[in-house]
Amino acid sequence: MRSSSKIRIAALATISVAAAMALTACGSEKTGDDGISVVASTNVWGNVAQAVAGDVLTVTSIIDEPSADPHSFEATPAQAAKITDASLVVYNGGGYDQFVTDILDAGKGDQKTVNAYDLLDGGIHAGETSGESHDGHTHGAVNEHVWFDIPTVDAVAHSVADQLSALDPDNASTYEANAQAYSQKLAGITAVTDSIAAAHGGESVAQTEPIAHYLLVAAELKDATPEEFTSAIEDGNDPSPAAIAATRQLLSDKAARALVYNTQTQDKVTQDMRSTAEKAGVPVVEVTETLPEGLDYIQWQTQTAESLANALSAQ
Repeated sequence: MRSSSKIRIAALATISVAAAMALTACGSEKTGDDGISVVASTNVWGNVAQAVAGDVLTVTSIIDEPSADPHSFEATPAQAAKITDASLVVYNGGGYDQFVTDILDAGKGDQKTVNAYDLLDGGIHAGETSGESHDGHTHGAVNEHVWFDIPTVDAVAHSVADQLSALDPDNASTYEANAQAYSQKLAGITAVTDSIAAAHGGESVAQTEPIAHYLLVAAELKDATPEEFTSAIEDGNDPSPAAIAATRQLLSDKAARALVYNTQTQDKVTQDMRSTAEKAGVPVVEVTETLPEGLDYIQWQTQTAESLANALSAQ
C-alpha cells in the first residue's frame, strides 16, 4: 500500500537530496550533444519528450519500470544528481512525482523545466502547490493523472520543443517538426474517445482509482464509483465497509458498464472488485501509471482507449 511508502519517502527526502548535492559538487557531468541533457520523471513523459527530441538527444527517464509507483518513489543520490544537472527536466507535477519537485527546490534552480500539470487546461494550474493540486481527487475536479488528458500531452510536446529550441537553436526546426508530427499522432487517440462519446456518452463506469479520470471525461462517460472508495484506495487506505459495499453493488447489479482497473496498485479490496465485476459479466479495462514494456505512449493510450471502447460495446 502507498501509505508506508509515503512514510519512507518523507524520512529519506532530506538525505537523498543532500547526497545528490554532494555528488553534484564532485563534478557530475551533463550528457548528450553539446552538453544538453534531458531527464524525465517517468517513462511516460520521457517517451513524449523523446518523440520531440528525435535522433538529436537521448532522454533519460528516472522511473522506467512498469511496477514502480511514482507517488512514493524514492530517488537514489545518483538519480537526484541527474535531475539537478539536467538541462531540461520534464515531469508530471501536481504532487504526483513529488520527488522531482523536492530535488528541484533543493538544487541550483537554473535548468529549464516542463511541468505537465501546469499545462492542464491551458496552464490555469501553474503556481499551485503540490498540496493544493493533490487534493483534486473529486469526480469532475482536477486530478494529477494528466497523461490521460490528450490536450495536456500535446501541450507538453510543444513546450518541450520550445525549451529544446532555446537550448539548441541549430536543431529548433527539427524539434518543432517533431512536435507537430506528434500532435497528429495524438489526434488518433482523440478519434477513439470521440467515437466512444458518440456511441456511449453518458453511460456509467467504475474505477478502482481515479487514474483514468481524463480518459472518461474525453469519452463523456460517468464515473459512478463512490468517491470515498477511490480516494481511499489511491491514498493507500482501506475504504469504509459502506463504500466497499456500494462499489460491489454497483458492479454486481451491472450499473457500471465497465470496471477501469489499475494493475499497479492492487490489493485485496481492488482484487475483490475485479472478481465481483467478472462474476457479474462486467468487462475489466486495465490501466497503468507507467509505460508497459514494449509500448510507446501513442500505442499505450491508443490500446487503452480501444480497450474501453471494446468493453462498452461488448454488452
